[in-house]
Amino acid sequence: MGPAGPRLDPGHRPLDHPPLFWSPQLNAAHADQIRLLEVQALDVRLSQASHKARSLPEHAEIDALNNDLAQLRDLLVASQTEESDTTREQAKAEQDVDQVRQRAVRDQQRLDSGTVSSPKDLESLQREIVSLAKRQGDLEDVVLEIMERREGAQERVTELTARVSAVQAKLDDALARRDAAISELDAEAATLTKDREVVAAAVPADLLKLYDKLRAQQGGVGAARLYQRRCEGCRLELNITEVNDVKAASPDTVLRCENCHRILIRTSESGL
Repeated sequence: MGPAGPRLDPGHRPLDHPPLFWSPQLNAAHADQIRLLEVQALDVRLSQASHKARSLPEHAEIDALNNDLAQLRDLLVASQTEESDTTREQAKAEQDVDQVRQRAVRDQQRLDSGTVSSPKDLESLQREIVSLAKRQGDLEDVVLEIMERREGAQERVTELTARVSAVQAKLDDALARRDAAISELDAEAATLTKDREVVAAAVPADLLKLYDKLRAQQGGVGAARLYQRRCEGCRLELNITEVNDVKAASPDTVLRCENCHRILIRTSESGL
């Protein structure tokens, strides 16, 4: 808080209200305020570690590999389904060929046996044998066409299986690298958190409460050093009136930046 009695501006006129950067009824030893800068520095490092963990390049790499893997697996399933379908289709076509072949063998045996005496029946049997031969040839062509499709599907299955394995290996590597990096950052954050607890425990509760409130409101920075008459929180330089007010304030007075409202900590480099 400011000196007793009405405060004066540089023109010696009374000020009805203290500037925004004063924290009425809040005082803390200057050493405690300096210690608050240590807390802020640790909080910044904690935020940086958290941001780094969220921004690891492995995250984007893993997302891309997962997308590639999902597409390849869909293609593999489609090729495996085609292979399975053509296998059944080929078996059915070969069965049709075998049935026609057996029928033609029986007809030929009847023809060769000489048991068909009627010229009409003989002619009919001969026509059927010719028809069956043509039918068998057509069915065998179908079998060959199906076999070609099945072989193509098998080749795609082999190729896609290898590609899935290769992408999975890359994904496993990226996951391992991400987990190792996060583990290292977690260890760093754990150390920083313990250090912060130790330093924060030495800061007066009311000052720490104000700092935490401001930090939540001001993007993670609740206290800033006054360096060469410039607030390092908002990077704005204090005007002459503000500088005079800071000079007039007791070292134990907790000041606030008039622009960003952060706690303003004076040091030997404040340029006062």
